[in-house]
Amino acid sequence: MHRRRRTALSVLAATLVAAPLLSACGSQAHPGAAAVVGGERIEVSAVQERAAEVRTAQESSPQAAQLVNKSGQLNRAKLHGLIFGRILDRAAEDAGVTVSRKEIQEMRQASLAQQGGEDQFEAMMLQQRWVAPDQIDADMRQEVQLPKLARALGADLGTPAGQQAVGQALTKASKALDIDVNPRFGTWDDQKMQLGNYSAPWITQRTKFTPEQPTEA
Repeated sequence: MHRRRRTALSVLAATLVAAPLLSACGSQAHPGAAAVVGGERIEVSAVQERAAEVRTAQESSPQAAQLVNKSGQLNRAKLHGLIFGRILDRAAEDAGVTVSRKEIQEMRQASLAQQGGEDQFEAMMLQQRWVAPDQIDADMRQEVQLPKLARALGADLGTPAGQQAVGQALTKASKALDIDVNPRFGTWDDQKMQLGNYSAPWITQRTKFTPEQPTEA
C-alpha cells in the first residue's frame, strides 16, 4: 500500500515544476516576495533558506559535486514546492481531508523501511527530490495528503480519469488562491499547475500528468 502511495505522488509529481533563476528582488507590488498565494506572501528569504538547507546537505555528501551540479535550479524547485504545497492544502481543505502527525510518521517509517534504513532514505530524498533531512516530514505529509484527496474525490490515481479528477481539484484550488508570482520568477499557470517550463529532476522518465493533457519530458 505504501508503495502505491509513493507511485501516486510520482504520477502527479509532474505538476511540481518551476521557472527562471530566483533573484533576491521582489516585485514592486510585493517587495521581497517571491510569490503571493491566497493573500499570503512567500518571501524570497524563505525560498533561499530552504535551498540553502539542501545545498548544505549536498555538500556534506560523498557525491557532493554530482548533487550540486544536477541541482542548479534548486531555488526554482523550492519556490514551486512552496506554491504547490499551499495549493494541495487548499484542495485538501475543500475536500474535507486532514492529515495527522501519526499518518506522517507511519508514511516516513514505511518509506524508510523500503530504502533499507535512515541514512539510505535521507540520501535518496536528497538525490532524487532535493529534500534536506529537516524537510522530509513536509514531503511525507504530501505523500499522505494526495492519496487521501483522491479517495475523498472518489478518484483512482492509478487511472487517467482519476488523475484528471485530482488535477481538476488542484486547478480549482490554484485559481481560488489567486497566485501572484514575482515577474522575475515567471508566471503561474493554473491549468498546467506550472511555474514557467522547468521540470523537477525526479519527474524524468516517470508518468507525466497535467489536468488537460500529458506533458512532454
